[in-house]
Amino acid sequence: MVLQVDRGRDMSKRPLDILDQVLNREPVIVSLKGDRELRGVLQGYDVHMNLVLDQAEEVTDGAPHRIGMLIVRGDNVIYISPSHNQ
Repeated sequence: MVLQVDRGRDMSKRPLDILDQVLNREPVIVSLKGDRELRGVLQGYDVHMNLVLDQAEEVTDGAPHRIGMLIVRGDNVIYISPSHNQ
């Protein structure tokens, strides 16, 4: 667990708080079941990890295929990571 000090108090950082830091700001990589990978700008999410991605691309054999706006069902998500090399 990552701890953050805020105004003299220790506060635990929750996973959804980390997603808030990239929301509408920077691209993310989303790994899905079935060895699929998406990249896009995270526009929204919920507690079930349902995601809304804009400028979404599916990466297949190293080549990106543009999709556009996409809703991803949360039970297909393995992980979400900030993408600094899109």
